[in-house]
Amino acid sequence: MDTLTIQDFKKMLQAALEAVRAREQEFSELDAVTGDGDHGTAIVQAMTSVVEAAGPAQEFKQMFNDISFNIMLQTSGSTSTLLGGFFLGLADHSSGESMTADQVKQAFMGALDGVKKQTKATVGDKTMMDALQPAVNAIAASTSGNIAEIMQEGAAAAIQGAKATINMKANFGRARNYGEKSIGFMDSGASSWSCMFNAFAQALQ
Repeated sequence: MDTLTIQDFKKMLQAALEAVRAREQEFSELDAVTGDGDHGTAIVQAMTSVVEAAGPAQEFKQMFNDISFNIMLQTSGSTSTLLGGFFLGLADHSSGESMTADQVKQAFMGALDGVKKQTKATVGDKTMMDALQPAVNAIAASTSGNIAEIMQEGAAAAIQGAKATINMKANFGRARNYGEKSIGFMDSGASSWSCMFNAFAQALQ
């Protein structure tokens, strides 16, 4: 596919909601290792508000702005802040009712920048950035003109990045207090974000 429509993106968002809902307990159990064990609930609530806000929109910029506003309004905590930044970044780098492959790449690079405005965490800190940064890097570096293939490359990189957190020591947030005890478990945020990117890709198949 050489064009991504707003309806395509709404399907991606719905698929992501269904995917995180199916793994809600898993994400909370991972979060309980070094956190308060509510990440599954938080990501499902946030993605529910995303899908609700996306429904009426007819063009990308409006949709992404509506989504970010709705997340902040209906949910709280780091999950909503990071997702809000993600969609604000998408809004800043999109317009119209469809995107070309190059515009998709630019939009996701903008989304990464939006998240970076909300956190100082980087790859290697054992956070959701370990999934998001590789995903966006793969999307941006893809030589394919097929958007479905581009998103598949992003999903594969996100999954690999999330798996890499198993052997990492947490260096950021509350989890860093656990030191060596944080090793041996996948980061809950990296896991949920890789799940979302995989759902994005699957929705376009």
